[in-house]
Amino acid sequence: MSTFLFDSIIFGPVRSRRLGVSLGINLLPCDRKVCSFDCIYCECGWTPHGRSINSPLPSRTDVREELRTVLTAMRTAGEKPDVITYAGNGEPTMHPDFAGIIDDSVTLRNEFFPEAKISVLSNASGIHRKSVREALMKVDMNILKLDSAFLSTVATLNRPRKSYDLAKVIESMKLFNGKFIIQTLFVRGEHEGKTVDNSAPEEVEAWLEIVRTLNPESVMIYTIERDTPLGKKLHKVPLADLKVIAARVEAAGIRTSVSG
Repeated sequence: MSTFLFDSIIFGPVRSRRLGVSLGINLLPCDRKVCSFDCIYCECGWTPHGRSINSPLPSRTDVREELRTVLTAMRTAGEKPDVITYAGNGEPTMHPDFAGIIDDSVTLRNEFFPEAKISVLSNASGIHRKSVREALMKVDMNILKLDSAFLSTVATLNRPRKSYDLAKVIESMKLFNGKFIIQTLFVRGEHEGKTVDNSAPEEVEAWLEIVRTLNPESVMIYTIERDTPLGKKLHKVPLADLKVIAARVEAAGIRTSVSG
């Protein structure tokens, strides 16, 4: 099936299932995905190997000026974003100027739409770095991926590009003292002869134990909506099943949202 890339630094505003009216910011190239993961469900497709000298990352200045231009136009048109979201063609925290870009965004948000929230969608692979953690502490919605409590499932589902220590990631999450949101995509299917189902009972039980320990502000539960690199080999987890999982999180006293 076809997947897609965002072809500009700023995209939207779009209506997000989880975030409302979201103005998106892509800190990665417009013609290729750059990510520390290669998730089998990613709507941006597979993470390519190697680098292209023709597709540099946007500079901090480029991002700041593009955002200023778009926010100026939105204010003139009487449009208001609910959230300014860092997502795009891969992992936003991989940008070398990520911390500075977040500082610029906070300044511009306060100038144009002080009621809007700033959100970062991250796979959490970079939160061991102090500069990344400090930047994420400045945003309103620090959304961190946790698709499984088992490294073997992470290896199949998220396919980290480099050595990945799940225990270290969880310890780094604890450093936020609950000031973050866990985001988990549940999916079923098959890849390279292996069954994939992080909604299985043993998966959910182990995942729930970590969620309870971390005690985040909230949990976002969802499933695939758009095309994936594996096409029909991956399947949605039914909304009813997602709601059962969500009810268990809610029973632990943690606010939970579900998108089916």
